[in-house]
Amino acid sequence: MRIDVLTIFPDLVDGFAGASLLGRARRAGLLDVRVHDLRAGTDDPHRSVDDAPFGGGAGMVLRAEPLARVVEAVEPPRPLLLLGPGGRRLDQPLARELAAGEGFSLLCGRYEDVDHRVRTQVVDGELSIGDYVLAGGEVAAMVVLEAVGRLVPGVMGNEASAEEESFADGLLEYPQYTRPASWRGHEVPEVLRSGDHARIARWRRAQALHRTRALRPDLLAARGGLSPEEEDLLADVAPVDQPPAAGAGPAPGFPPAADDG
Repeated sequence: MRIDVLTIFPDLVDGFAGASLLGRARRAGLLDVRVHDLRAGTDDPHRSVDDAPFGGGAGMVLRAEPLARVVEAVEPPRPLLLLGPGGRRLDQPLARELAAGEGFSLLCGRYEDVDHRVRTQVVDGELSIGDYVLAGGEVAAMVVLEAVGRLVPGVMGNEASAEEESFADGLLEYPQYTRPASWRGHEVPEVLRSGDHARIARWRRAQALHRTRALRPDLLAARGGLSPEEEDLLADVAPVDQPPAAGAGPAPGFPPAADDG
């Protein structure tokens, strides 16, 4: 699979794509990630890619011409997606959809915005990673590279890993444990040490349902709620302790941070 990223910070994106799982996949020839410098499309001594907005206002705007020149020169694989707030939200189904294709490209915005004619004349659409503001599209591009690249066949090595992760079936993943079996008075559930694979699979399914209901009930609602079989499973298998939600304070058993004042 070929994925092109167009950015004014090519070293930032290329460094990320060259590390860890993505880096190994690139070296193995499973992923062809190409990063292009948008400043290569400029023709002035300062290599300026931005200018003040017509009509006034704060910030600068990425110009259409340098971006279009780079796109025309490198002919990146389509679709070419602008990372921005107006696009389809990245989720696991969309990551799978992109991973199933032959390739795609990402255009990283910067400053206040891109010239609107880039949206209408250069790219094929927008892609969003969430409803919050970043300084530019580079971090978003890294998120997309990681989410999609790991799903390309052969990249993860163990294909079963992707099938059992969070969101694979519209649920959060079941809790995971490793050695030691006893840590600070907290024990690994006995079922995971039983060697009974059918019992373990049933327990994991129940815990995924418990965890999703406790932390992300919206995911259950999106899949139509719980089936009668799932309700029976939850009634039969007790949940393990769940972590506190973000902002809810320190985890049980750990003291709060020291007061700087």
